[in-house]
Amino acid sequence: MAIDNGNPVTTRLLTLLNVSATKAGKRNRTFEETQPTERLNKRRAVRVTTEEEHEAETPENPPTSENANASSVPETREDEEHAEENTQENVVDTCEEHFGAKSTILTAAAREAVDERRWRAAREKHRRLGAVVQAVPEGSSSETRSRPQHAVAEKLREPFAARQAKLSREISELQDDVLSVLSSYRDLYLTRTSVSTHANVREAIALHAIDHITKKRRRVVKNNERLAHASKSGAPPLEDVQDQGFTRPSVLILLPFRSFALQWLAALTAHTPPPAYQIENQSRFQSEYGLPAGAVDKLANAEPGAYPQDHVEMFKGNVDDSFRVGIKFTRKSVKLFAEFYGCDLIIASPLGLRMSIEKEKNADFLSSIELLVVDQMDALAMQNWDHLQFVFSHLNQLPKESHDVDFSRIKPWYLDGHASYLRQSILLTAYETPETRALFNHSLKNVAGKVRTERRWAPVEVPEGIDQNFVQFSCSSLKDEADKRFQYFTTQVLPAVLKSAVRSANTVVFVPSSFDFIRVHNHFRKNTSVSFTVLSEYTSNQDISRARQAFFSGKKAFLLVSERFHFFRRYKIRGIRNLLFYGPPEHAHFYTEFLSYPFLDEGVEASDITCQILNSKYDWLRLERIAGTEGASELVKRGSV
Repeated sequence: MAIDNGNPVTTRLLTLLNVSATKAGKRNRTFEETQPTERLNKRRAVRVTTEEEHEAETPENPPTSENANASSVPETREDEEHAEENTQENVVDTCEEHFGAKSTILTAAAREAVDERRWRAAREKHRRLGAVVQAVPEGSSSETRSRPQHAVAEKLREPFAARQAKLSREISELQDDVLSVLSSYRDLYLTRTSVSTHANVREAIALHAIDHITKKRRRVVKNNERLAHASKSGAPPLEDVQDQGFTRPSVLILLPFRSFALQWLAALTAHTPPPAYQIENQSRFQSEYGLPAGAVDKLANAEPGAYPQDHVEMFKGNVDDSFRVGIKFTRKSVKLFAEFYGCDLIIASPLGLRMSIEKEKNADFLSSIELLVVDQMDALAMQNWDHLQFVFSHLNQLPKESHDVDFSRIKPWYLDGHASYLRQSILLTAYETPETRALFNHSLKNVAGKVRTERRWAPVEVPEGIDQNFVQFSCSSLKDEADKRFQYFTTQVLPAVLKSAVRSANTVVFVPSSFDFIRVHNHFRKNTSVSFTVLSEYTSNQDISRARQAFFSGKKAFLLVSERFHFFRRYKIRGIRNLLFYGPPEHAHFYTEFLSYPFLDEGVEASDITCQILNSKYDWLRLERIAGTEGASELVKRGSV
């Protein structure tokens, strides 16, 4: 790396080096995370098994701190003896091609193309993944050649294949297709994870994550042996041992609720081979991430059909949204609640991670993340999206402190500040939103490329006979869309509703956005003389009961409902005769549910119900899920005439 004192990256690295050099015994420290370098494995794939994943300690490289990042040396001589290299000739491991010290895909041309957003995209069919859009940076090596073959460790693959044999052909093929994309270390954006397939997709991703950690640990152990042997023989210091990042954690999994952390841990540990594997602190994890002792999960134990299936899967178990836990993998155990700088994998919620970063005023443990998984993005969008963006902004940044790392073992592209160009990101969501698409388009910089699944939507089913009136307002700029919508609603739609003897009572106003909901609420409070009540995500249980009863009895003519309220509570609302959607719901089945609620009351006919949906061309993704892909196209064309 060239020395340039005017370069802020160089300046920060020199500062870290100066601080690190003042610490006694620094050169004796080694770090536990790595990848095989091209020079070391001679372009052969290393088939790593979990049994070979371990820590060892040598007299030449003793760890000086239990929590130091340098504690990457093997713990025992017995572990060293398990570090035999098992290779397969004529197979190039994608992990080495991608994350090796001399990464073959990290070129100046590829980085420049990514920074300038020059991606070459192509649509194609990918078996069970269906239609996908594949994008690679213009002029990159990934554009001109296929990625090398990927070899998952046999001892990891065998138990996974045994479980696959019990699944349907469609599900097992879906898992294989997901692994096929992940093994190329391209980013993957799955835009339609369903309740029926989510667990199977999660297991495939967990296998990929464990395999990645295993390969990194395998290379460190091998280099530790080489360094020990060189030291004993008096040979010159080795120079080809750049096998790690600034800090140890290399995998980050972001989730909305604690209950999903339990599911991900089960998926991760399912790939650890029997019989010797132990999970340390498992009882503590179960108590903190499961329900309290004696608690009854009303969703999990409810009668079939009492609650929508997607709601049960989302909210059963512990739904606390502030958590973070480090997990350390050794040859014979999985250690839960490991200190962040001494773990391999972090499971956290965006809120929990943000609170930790702001409290410590430090996010160095995110500096060397190589594999990122963001699960249930549709649920995260119903929380606070700013928390997720905050975490993304702190990924792969140069650390503020050295954390006792041996700089001679750090891969060059980490020192150059290029880690974000190699990080693999895996995004999972039940449906797309503008926020999730923007995150995929603007925050993912992987020079290997990225893959996004596509879907053609069919119209949702609604009760027969209901007249659905899609009202489109004109708007030429996305920046003005919120103001234009509010103006059209308050000057055109709402006055017409208030003038109608039928529509000015028993009317629900459904507002998808929380920001729009506050705006509409304030307008009703200040500028209308009609009676109304409110159901939002902040409404207390007592006020919810009062609001529902007042609306059903007719004491309140209007009921304002936020989509977040319905997402978290999923109450059935009686007394509805008129539905006014301030915008199409993000969840298409919410639209169906609200159109079915009037029929909870006896004697209601379809002709008694009115439904009006305010929309613009910028509501395309939501319109598509409700009206279908073809129907949404017609609606947008009709509005633009």
